[in-house]
Amino acid sequence: MRYVAPARGEVEPRVFRRMPLMAWRDHAAWLEGDTWPSMDRLNDGLPEEATYRFVAQTPSLLADGLHYEQRIAERGDIATRERNWHDLLNALVWLRHPVLKQALNTRQVAEIAHMGLKVRSRAQYALTHFDEAGVIVWLRDPAVLALWDAHDWHGLFWRRRQAWLDGTIQLELFGHALLELALDPARLLVGKALVFQSADAGVSVISAHCAGAIASGSLLNDPLELRPLPLSGLPGWRDDNAVEAFHRNAACYQARRAGRRYPSPGVI
Repeated sequence: MRYVAPARGEVEPRVFRRMPLMAWRDHAAWLEGDTWPSMDRLNDGLPEEATYRFVAQTPSLLADGLHYEQRIAERGDIATRERNWHDLLNALVWLRHPVLKQALNTRQVAEIAHMGLKVRSRAQYALTHFDEAGVIVWLRDPAVLALWDAHDWHGLFWRRRQAWLDGTIQLELFGHALLELALDPARLLVGKALVFQSADAGVSVISAHCAGAIASGSLLNDPLELRPLPLSGLPGWRDDNAVEAFHRNAACYQARRAGRRYPSPGVI
């Protein structure tokens, strides 16, 4: 069943006080205010040197016949539906991670030129999955990957719970569809993760490295590169995951498919 986000006035305030939406408190007025931000307000958040802008998605705009990604590449126009959660959250990700967004756009346009508009490549699926549900994860201790790769969710989220709290495992949520799903407090969130090993790099370094690898074609050539990450198991993301029972039978914890293998993490 297709997900339908709650109406603006019906979103429970508590979702903005916990992750992942809590990480976007700098745009609280846009998320929690009584009115939707206008296209002008969104564009006011762009740097002066930006070569792209948010443009209201109207029938006249779509009449140009361009693919969404082509329009961004050729005109710098990011088609944005007004009064729409999905597109507002997409705009926020553009504001925070413009280099990553541009890397994805560059790759998508190249794939469209190669494949045409009617057939999608494995790379296009991977790029879209990351754009919608992506999470960047970096690890100080690669040993936790054995638990993750085995889908030992009890081990990863309960026995190694402290690793999520002390910086051994860090993450940056990128996918705007995940942010939209988080508007429903009952929803169990599962991201699609790219994983890196790093001793002390911060989010800006990790993000820039990830964008460069995507733009060069070193990453996201197949959806199988992405590890499922049940974000609802993270400490503080849900009240009920503070007890061990959650990590034994939560619906977001799926068994590993036979033969499923994951790539080694990039090293930064």
